[in-house]
Amino acid sequence: MAQAGADWESKRQQVVQILETIINDADTPRNIRRIAKQASTELFNEKLRPAVRAANSIELIEEIINDPNMPSFTRTQLWMAISILETIRSSQT
Repeated sequence: MAQAGADWESKRQQVVQILETIINDADTPRNIRRIAKQASTELFNEKLRPAVRAANSIELIEEIINDPNMPSFTRTQLWMAISILETIRSSQT
């Protein structure tokens, strides 16, 4: 069980780093940065299990993933974040 906790922390940190890059990118539209911040914050909601936190973050990101104003590099970063979050969501049942 300790391994699962360490794995969760590692994956959460990876996703947070990706989201922080987006949040701090002035070339990314404000609405996208705001959703990235919300998705990052959701990962630290201690009231919920890691799988639920991951699912909530995915849901937030999916709301904006097809925004026509999103830079392609940012979209790629968000897809990477979703990919990592999916592994958290599926492994923490």
